Amino acid sequence: MSRITAAITAVGGYVPEYVLSNDILATMVDTNDEWITTRTGIKERRILKEEGKGTSFMAIEAAKNLLAKSNTDPKDIDMVIMATATPDMPVAATGVYVATQIGAVNAFSYDLTAACSSFLFGMSTAAKYIESGRYKKVLLIGGDKMSSIIDYTDRTTCIIFGDGAGAVLFEPNEEGLGVQDEYLRSDGIGRNSLKIDAGGSILPTTHATLDDKKQFVYQDGKTVFKFAVSNMADVSEEILKRNNLTGDDIQWLVPHQANKRIIDATARRMNLPGEKVMMNIHKYGNTTSGTLPLCLMDYESQLKKGDNLVFASFGGGFTWGAVYVKWAYDPK
Repeated sequence: MSRITAAITAVGGYVPEYVLSNDILATMVDTNDEWITTRTGIKERRILKEEGKGTSFMAIEAAKNLLAKSNTDPKDIDMVIMATATPDMPVAATGVYVATQIGAVNAFSYDLTAACSSFLFGMSTAAKYIESGRYKKVLLIGGDKMSSIIDYTDRTTCIIFGDGAGAVLFEPNEEGLGVQDEYLRSDGIGRNSLKIDAGGSILPTTHATLDDKKQFVYQDGKTVFKFAVSNMADVSEEILKRNNLTGDDIQWLVPHQANKRIIDATARRMNLPGEKVMMNIHKYGNTTSGTLPLCLMDYESQLKKGDNLVFASFGGGFTWGAVYVKWAYDPK
């Protein structure tokens, strides 16, 4: 009997309608389109502005898009993993609500949080459940409403992040397709370089923390950039070496969309030309857990069965890694 691997068999996604362009941001903080574009590669980002809608709304829409495109019955889903850094609320898992709302009544669910690496780590988790042989359909959703934790008077963060969600379905495969290898890393040295100070168990929210804007994301940009450039490139190069691959063997790099300069540095280390790199940072910005599946959503029509893909990410904490995948289906 062939070894069971975990293959991606369907993709879906959702981004809000409202577009926050660089020109609009320039009316809010001291910045301009050229400054943002040359440093990040971002031209615009999507923002979920409707009151009372959070990460779950986008996750549900992304899941519905996947279910409709793949003609999948939600009752057949065994598990829903919600990769996010911005859950709807503390304690009650966002993924549980999402599963119920899409009709996945036979699935169990939980949230997985590893900052911008949440979806990448979720790929590893989903694959292991499939490889165990116990579960046949695992829905992995990555999504974040970053606008809910961004201070739009802070130029160092408000130019970077956007809102969005993407979803993929993992199923068993006996053709040797799907997840082939992973190299996942973390280091607590990054704990204070990208964080939200208040709202956790160390510093609960108070009037004082709100007055000090400690409910918003803080980023030490230079430190994060330095670690991201080296570590994301390192793991991507390592995953090639471990599998005796070169850049010629890879059809696509699927990189976390944090900064175009980080993406370009990773591609250079892998000896990949630009046409082999999935890139949509210019229109969505950094959607944190949503970047990787949204890349798949935008490039799905160009993917072919058997293509070699390397997923790579870097996030706060620090968390980072690479996953090697053989694509399992031709364009639909």
